[in-house]
Amino acid sequence: MAGLSTPSRPLLLLRGGTVIDGSGAPPRRANVLLEGDTIAAILAPDAEVAGAESIELDGLAVAPGFIDSHTHDDGYLLAHPDMVPKVSQGVTTVVTGNCGVSLAPVPPGCPLPQPLDLLGPPELFRYPTFSAWMDALREAPAAVNVIPLVGHASLRVSTMNDLQRPATPEECAGMRRLLAEALDAGAFGMSTGTFYPPAQHATTQEIIDIGETMRGRGGMIYAVHLRDESDRIDEAIEEALEIGRSLAARVVFSHHKLAGERNHGRSAQTLARIEEAGAMQPVCLDCHPYPATSTMLRLDRVRLARRTLIAWSKGDPSAQGRDFAELQHEWGLDDDAMLQRLAPAGAIYFLMDERDVERILAHPRTMVGSDGLPFDPHPHPRQWGTFTRVLSRLVRDKGLLTLEAAVHKMTGLAAANYGLRDRGLLQPGLRADLVVFDPQRVTDLATFDNPVQASRGIEGVWVNGQRVWDGQRATGLRPGRVLERH
Repeated sequence: MAGLSTPSRPLLLLRGGTVIDGSGAPPRRANVLLEGDTIAAILAPDAEVAGAESIELDGLAVAPGFIDSHTHDDGYLLAHPDMVPKVSQGVTTVVTGNCGVSLAPVPPGCPLPQPLDLLGPPELFRYPTFSAWMDALREAPAAVNVIPLVGHASLRVSTMNDLQRPATPEECAGMRRLLAEALDAGAFGMSTGTFYPPAQHATTQEIIDIGETMRGRGGMIYAVHLRDESDRIDEAIEEALEIGRSLAARVVFSHHKLAGERNHGRSAQTLARIEEAGAMQPVCLDCHPYPATSTMLRLDRVRLARRTLIAWSKGDPSAQGRDFAELQHEWGLDDDAMLQRLAPAGAIYFLMDERDVERILAHPRTMVGSDGLPFDPHPHPRQWGTFTRVLSRLVRDKGLLTLEAAVHKMTGLAAANYGLRDRGLLQPGLRADLVVFDPQRVTDLATFDNPVQASRGIEGVWVNGQRVWDGQRATGLRPGRVLERH
């Protein structure tokens, strides 16, 4: 290692850990050498490097930093750049702009229909162009890297004066221009959420017309919150596949789930269809390890769920953290009157089957995505515990996944799907995004009753070679970057 003894950049040697390299290969003991923001070498466990700072990792695992494949952190990155909910569970990169909602491009002062308000308070919506938001992130970096997507619903809000209808050809052209500007600025693709009111009147052809500008760019992402995740999920899947083919884009099935008891068990069929499609076009999916989801308060979700927990309510803030059915009994109101009293509001819905969740997570095309709503006063615990819950519950407790398979889903698989050539694996020459954790202790502490709790067993997190989590707290360093497509 003579050539590394007088470096131009600082050297850090992570000694004696168990390397889980993100490829799915078996773990092995090795030393990992970092030089500045780059992985310089993977060395024998007894290797020494002159001039390197050394950290002993005996009994600990070292892996690529986790990639959160589905977030709504667009505004949180700016308001809380230390990103404690994410770095405390080993996340080094977040994918933003999912479910059709992104912080930009939305003109300042523009009305914010739900679910755009789930991204944060109105004052965060101050970026009329996507590039303006990306410039703000570059000027004031967060502790994590960002993979940005453009939300179709945000394009509609920016362009249309009436969202309760399909877009006209002129409006589609306007949205297409905004999308092209965003892609030119570095967006990785577009997301849709036709499940939600601002976009539910959009036709399949509208989405294709807007997304035309994605064709020919190569490696584009089309992330989709399906139009229906319950009784009509089959036709919703077909719609997404059709759009992906038309746009020559990779389809990411967001937070794949089967909602409602009568649909429990159908994941065997939906996964088989997605796998069949994967032989013909690029597809993948993401999922989190909880049998509950969270979004705006909607009566159709309340009626499907076996339990609904109020996350927040502007209509009656006292409802925060309360059970919808208990409140309804206490107040003596019917469903419509409850909605009128609580709205606008957010809720957590217990409407999935644990066996479906586990089947989806175990599928080889599935990445891990938290789908958390970071500004919720009483958030879903997935914002704080998704990745450590996979490692503790699904790997250590249940044996559903091997440790190397789980890490692959969180790292190498996600990097490959999003076209990141320099991250997601522990290999020389790649960027130094790493997490060090204790495989025997790592666990999520966030619960539905007490969701704002950092995980245990994440001993260190490095982003672009700088340590952002020391095992107990954020370090204050903010080396995150807006990543570029390759």
